[in-house]
Amino acid sequence: MEASTLFFSVLLSLLPISELRGGIPFAYFNGVSLFLAAPLCILVNAMVAPICYTFLATVHTLFHAHWKWYASFFDRFVIRAQERVSPKVNKYGYWGIMLFVAIPLPVTGAWTGTLGSWILGLDKRKTMMAVFGGVIISGLIVTSIVALGVGLDSVFIKRF
Repeated sequence: MEASTLFFSVLLSLLPISELRGGIPFAYFNGVSLFLAAPLCILVNAMVAPICYTFLATVHTLFHAHWKWYASFFDRFVIRAQERVSPKVNKYGYWGIMLFVAIPLPVTGAWTGTLGSWILGLDKRKTMMAVFGGVIISGLIVTSIVALGVGLDSVFIKRF
């Protein structure tokens, strides 16, 4: 096991595109034990919610204050998103966020779940708990699929 493998596993677990779907298989297929890879990648991916909230709060505040076109676009976007998604959020609440994050498919994950919650103005603490729960479930699903054996790695990794 090399430090570079752990570094890239952590990096893949932080990236919005790959998250756990990339971090855990990458680590495992590069010689890292699942007993180390899974908890490490899950912990790193769970840090996405606070990182995302901090980034969004800072960048949004700066952009909203200085760029009128951004404020106009963002406000219209948020109103439209709230009108479309609000009934589902009211119905499923934070359980829905957790399940959305738990599905290890592209465009469903900690980044998207946190961004959606932030746009809808949901409670930060409850969102972070829901995202953390979803990350744990997603990590268990990915780890289980990877542990089932070689050959199933094609679910996550496209070979050229």
